[in-house]
Amino acid sequence: MASLYPNNWAAVIPLANEEADFPEFSQALALVMDAVEGGTVYFIIDRVSNDRTLECCEELGRRDPRFKTRWIPENRNVVDAYINGFREALKDGHEIIIEMDGGLSHDPRAIPAFLRALNEGNDCAFGSRYINGGSMVDSPFKRRLLSKGGTILARILLGAKLADMTSGFQAFRRSVLLKVVAYPLRSRAHFYQTELRHLLRKQKLIEVPIHYRAPSPRVSRGAIRNSVNVLFHYFLRRLSGRSHEIR
Repeated sequence: MASLYPNNWAAVIPLANEEADFPEFSQALALVMDAVEGGTVYFIIDRVSNDRTLECCEELGRRDPRFKTRWIPENRNVVDAYINGFREALKDGHEIIIEMDGGLSHDPRAIPAFLRALNEGNDCAFGSRYINGGSMVDSPFKRRLLSKGGTILARILLGAKLADMTSGFQAFRRSVLLKVVAYPLRSRAHFYQTELRHLLRKQKLIEVPIHYRAPSPRVSRGAIRNSVNVLFHYFLRRLSGRSHEIR
């Protein structure tokens, strides 16, 4: 009997200082891959991580070849980690690529919903905490404010239609992601998720409900400053009628 899910998919997951949660997280990923009968996971590690996360990933990969570790010390920020991780998955020929966070912020059990969404003909599937079936729990007020506030500003200034413009759990077809990695993104931190949704707004897309946990309220001033700069860059381009998009 053929699988209900495409098997040539991959998840790209940047990790840093996740040693404590790694056993639970990796076991959850393995259970999902067993259930959907396919999948490859790329752990992206760089110099930000200073515990045993790299060693944990490498040890798991030796036991289970579905898990691949990529040490990319040249990453300058989290956006580099995502883009370089995408390049690794694209290089290996995967047709559907999922981006998600580690540390149990994103529940691997949502992966089948993303696979179904793309299997139904969508080009992109974006995780949403603010649609029916989604939630945001165990998250400090500051993180809730930044997440919801970012979505509200994007809807006002960029004309966004999605219910959640700041989630980092998302999936793309290979054809779309090839254009993303070639595009000169302006974000260097958290606004990357919003920038990507804005640039891909003309693609065939859908939102998928997710449950999100964000135990840490920390967002640097530099990240907030970059977010504001990029937001107003696209807002001004929209006002001038020269709004960018990835087709």
